Amino acid sequence: MSSIDYSEKIPNNVNLSEDRTLQRALEQWQPNYLQWWQDMGPDGSHNFDVYLRTAISVDPQGWAQFGHVKMPDYRWGIFLNPAEQDRKIHFGDHLGEDAWQDVPGEHRANLRRIIVTQGDTEPASVEQQRHLGLTCPSQYDLRNLFQVNVEEGRHLWAMVYLLHKYFGRDGREEGEALLERRSGNADNPRILQAFNEKTPDWLSFFMFTYFTDRDGKFQLCALAESSFDPLARTTKFMLTEEAHHMFVGESGVGRVIQRTVDMMNQLKTDDPAKLRAAGVIDLPTIQRYLNFHFSVTIDLFGADESSNAATFYSTGLKGRFEEGKRQDDHKLKGQVYHVLNVVDGKLVEKEVPMLNALNEVLRDDYIKDSIGGVERWNRIIDKAGIPFRLKVPHKAFHRNIGALAGVKVSPEGQVVNEQEWKAKVGEWLPTAEDRAYVASLMGRVVEPGKFANWIAPPVMGINRQPVDFEYVRFN
Repeated sequence: MSSIDYSEKIPNNVNLSEDRTLQRALEQWQPNYLQWWQDMGPDGSHNFDVYLRTAISVDPQGWAQFGHVKMPDYRWGIFLNPAEQDRKIHFGDHLGEDAWQDVPGEHRANLRRIIVTQGDTEPASVEQQRHLGLTCPSQYDLRNLFQVNVEEGRHLWAMVYLLHKYFGRDGREEGEALLERRSGNADNPRILQAFNEKTPDWLSFFMFTYFTDRDGKFQLCALAESSFDPLARTTKFMLTEEAHHMFVGESGVGRVIQRTVDMMNQLKTDDPAKLRAAGVIDLPTIQRYLNFHFSVTIDLFGADESSNAATFYSTGLKGRFEEGKRQDDHKLKGQVYHVLNVVDGKLVEKEVPMLNALNEVLRDDYIKDSIGGVERWNRIIDKAGIPFRLKVPHKAFHRNIGALAGVKVSPEGQVVNEQEWKAKVGEWLPTAEDRAYVASLMGRVVEPGKFANWIAPPVMGINRQPVDFEYVRFN
């Protein structure tokens, strides 16, 4: 079933009306969700009419219907991709068996942990971005921020549906806890550290949506392979929405770069001080922001050696990125992978069982994908005739998880001592001065078709609308 029933209190394509117990549980959770949105959703936006994309079905033609909507009235709901008939498990120890339509008792705790961890990231990012609307560089960007926010909210609904439907009282308690944790809260923080970092400015937001939402893509792709069919179908639909979030990040950073190189050519200078005086963000500062967000995000994949990752794969809970396209036995026993370690002050590769290195496999897939967008940013710089290249730092740089946690490594991959690190860290990661400068640019621009001085307009508008379209109506 692909169409979504909007006549229900909770829009859905899962026949919610036929499951009264689940319906009651979700209807009890819904007011708490709306209160969370009121308290922690986009600041000061409750009366705005926003040009938003809403799914009316989950097929390719129907998942994006555009129109002006007040965000508190956005129809969050529960949408799963259609079931695949006679779907089989295609990796791990259960390879070839029927996919699970319910939770096997022996995997209950691990599945719940996976769903809760994924679910926790969704409201966290909304909380991190809560104040950004007050400093938006344009109406176009404000609309994109709100689109990302409402869809992260719906992704929370997707995970809460699974918890309520398949995990009984435990699931309902976890669903409540997802609304109680707060990003950056000292007493009750979000589960993963990257979701407790601040997103204080729009350059950070664009970096977050490029790098950290891309982590979301890889995690969701791995879950879309799951033997637990409802989880696979849920995450497949979430992936259709995630692509826009990464577009917001890639095009956003690209437009910041475009404005900077235009000003560099206009002023005939690469001097950061002169460029800052002209009100744009110099390329070395963009590189430092890139270094920070890339390194914080690759920590999200977890320790490079993990028995949990091996268990999740072998038991069929979580596959690899594009598992079905890989040409191996999909069991991986006896296979090996190389992970980095530090020996005698040098980075060396160590051979470990592939199953224990699956976090590293996913991280490496992610890094390859991330580099693609960075190269597209470099093409903007090349086209402007400027001899500067952005690059992702070495994967051992600025790590806080696994064997590389706390090891001081330069962006080029050289192990350095504490003294060298302290002397150079201001060239590698954003300084307090950098952040203060970027923050100083964050004035609010909301007239249709107008853009802040530090960012170029987009090439085209949303859904073929003009760039100066009234994307947000302020009431």
